[in-house]
Amino acid sequence: PPRSAKNPQTSVAATPATINERRSARAGLGPWWAFGGFMSVRVLIGRCNRGTDGGGNQGGFIVLPRYGLIMAMPSDLPSDLPSDLPSDLPSDQPGSPPPIAADDKNWTWVLERVCPDCGFDAIGIAPSDVAGLVRSQIADWREVLARPDARLRPTADQWSALEYGCHVRDVFELFDHRLELMLAEDAPQFANWDQDQTAVDSRYDLQDPTVVADQLEAAAQVISARFEQVGDHQWMRTGRRSDGAEFTVDSFARYFLHDPLHHLDDVRRGNEILDNSGLD
Repeated sequence: PPRSAKNPQTSVAATPATINERRSARAGLGPWWAFGGFMSVRVLIGRCNRGTDGGGNQGGFIVLPRYGLIMAMPSDLPSDLPSDLPSDLPSDQPGSPPPIAADDKNWTWVLERVCPDCGFDAIGIAPSDVAGLVRSQIADWREVLARPDARLRPTADQWSALEYGCHVRDVFELFDHRLELMLAEDAPQFANWDQDQTAVDSRYDLQDPTVVADQLEAAAQVISARFEQVGDHQWMRTGRRSDGAEFTVDSFARYFLHDPLHHLDDVRRGNEILDNSGLD
């Protein structure tokens, strides 16, 4: 999805409002995390006004699907922001790697023409095929995350396989939440998500590739199952981003599919650089 320039930070207090037991159980985390371990997400609070979909809406909710949490914020606009902040980082943890330059392109054009970088052709994909195409990527993501150099960036301005894997895992969870909204509500507006800031705040670079691979597969299975449940009469239901871009469930499915496939291609290109550099 497109990335945007960062907006000024605004500090806002938040408290846990709801625990989604289904997702909490999937994550293997209990309610203790909501009221104790959740303190580790302090760096996210106040960043709900950042956005990659245009605008900078403050308030709403910070939704953390993997932890089964919805954090109430002082506004009625939800902010579905995934995060995977490690709660037990060592005191001597390394500094964050240089942030990747934000990509502020509007990627909705992939619905109209072939992506010149990864070859994705949304026009030729039936939305009913998306679930299977998502599941077909799981083995590929496990393979690249199992490489000994998964933590290494091929260049200073490109994410490592691990960072891409964390991002794709969060995209699966974010889009599952948005799909859930589209199927349950009439024309919901999606809240902003700053994927670049999430990568920094969640310390993608310090996460465990094996754990991320498991989380990515679990999230892929969940969103695949939800797409399989879409009825014939639901593909034309709508939702919109805060920049005004509107999707049907049909176009949303194909737009979503481009992201993990494109990033898998990014990782493979990066691995070619690493292989040729002799680094391990």
